[in-house]
Amino acid sequence: MIPTPLDVPRQIETPRMIIRCPRPGDGYVVNEAIRETFESLHIWMPWAKTQPTAAESENFARETAARYRKGEDFAVTLWDKQSGAFIGASGLHPRNWSVPSFEIGYWVRTSREGQGYVTEAVQALTAFAFTQFGAQRVMIRCDARNRRSAAVAERAGYTLEGVLRNEARANDGSLRDTLVYARIAVA
Repeated sequence: MIPTPLDVPRQIETPRMIIRCPRPGDGYVVNEAIRETFESLHIWMPWAKTQPTAAESENFARETAARYRKGEDFAVTLWDKQSGAFIGASGLHPRNWSVPSFEIGYWVRTSREGQGYVTEAVQALTAFAFTQFGAQRVMIRCDARNRRSAAVAERAGYTLEGVLRNEARANDGSLRDTLVYARIAVA
């Protein structure tokens, strides 16, 4: 069941965060966080081969906002509820609408690491997938060497289903193994 754009809420609240669809102007704040965090993003994120310019980040924010409004993909930004500061980004990415199944991706700026924000976001997006879209499967995939990312999946109640050996190339060109975690709808 592919959603109609008007059916999809553009914001989720958690105890500490506002998780929302990107807005025009967000790209510049996001780019600042990417610059702060690029050293670690470059290791783990396929999209972080090179550091984007502020204008490129703004274009990305606008494009992802348009895709969200159309119901094509659900990239979100994470904001501190009290201070309004940008924390990181995540997304609920449709993989198969006939199931329906989704994949969650995430990153957090360096200055907010280790504070539980990503786990909180993953739990909220997982619940959103099951309740909003009737998801039957939500997965998280990460480089097998990325223990912090794997720990998020485990804390959020995901089960390790397997390791895809030599599944992709890391940004440094080396082959990487990919861990596949998932949660399924309770029958």
